[in-house]
Amino acid sequence: MQSTFRNLLVALTLAATFALPAFAATPVNVNKADATTIAKSLDGIGQSKAQAIVAWRQAHGPFKQVEELAKVKGIGKGTLERNRDAIRFSGDLPPPKADAPTKKKMAHGKTKAVAKT
Repeated sequence: MQSTFRNLLVALTLAATFALPAFAATPVNVNKADATTIAKSLDGIGQSKAQAIVAWRQAHGPFKQVEELAKVKGIGKGTLERNRDAIRFSGDLPPPKADAPTKKKMAHGKTKAVAKT
């Protein structure tokens, strides 16, 4: 019985370890998003920290750089580094990478990758 429990615990630990990279942050505009959206988008930011971000923003104005989020109680450098690429201050998505092909919407509604010129 104890061996079965130990094997189950090991299997769950391994599954969690491999699943962690799947919880990557999603781009979010911290100057416009509500607390629920921020909590769902950023890794390590729960509802209470997201509410603190919104409250700080309302009291002090929009954030201008990632490091300003460290002024919010409970948000440290590690959390900011994990989410740096997902934190936006304007717009919702990052600009396309220079080497990535752009997509052109076709008349029938589908998209087609096209080379940049």
